[in-house]
Amino acid sequence: MRQILIPIDPSQPVRTRSAIEQAVRICREEPVTIRLLRVQPKVSGHVAMFFDKRELRELQLGAGAEDLQFAQSLLDAAGVSYTSTVLVGRSAETIIAAARDYGCDRIVFGREEPSLAGKIFGSLAQQVHQLLGASGDPQIIGS
Repeated sequence: MRQILIPIDPSQPVRTRSAIEQAVRICREEPVTIRLLRVQPKVSGHVAMFFDKRELRELQLGAGAEDLQFAQSLLDAAGVSYTSTVLVGRSAETIIAAARDYGCDRIVFGREEPSLAGKIFGSLAQQVHQLLGASGDPQIIGS
C-alpha cells in the first residue's frame, strides 16, 4: 500500500488544512496510508544543560503531540485513519529521512502562506525538494 507523509507545522494552519484536504482526496481515490509528522527543533546546548536528557525528550515529544492535534482532528472528522510521529531534528533533513524510513512515496505539504523567511530561504517544501535533488523520490505535493 502507498504511503503519504504530511509534515505538520503548527504555525502554518492554512498549510496544514490544505495538506489534509489533499491527502483526504487521495485517500478517496486510492488506498493509501497517512502518516502525520511533527519535527521538533533541537534545543541549543545552553538550554539543554538545564534539563535531564530524558526530561527534555519527553517535553519535546509532548509539545510535538500537542502540535499534531489540529491535523488529527481534521482527519478524524473526515473519517480517515492515520498514524502520528514526533521526531527531533532539522526540519527538511528529518522529513526526508522519515519519508524514506517509513517507505512513503509522497510528501504532502499543502499550500503555504507566504512569509519573509520563505522568500529569503525558500519554503520548507522547496528545501526538501532541493535536498532530494533529481531523484524526486519521494514525490513532493504542494508548495
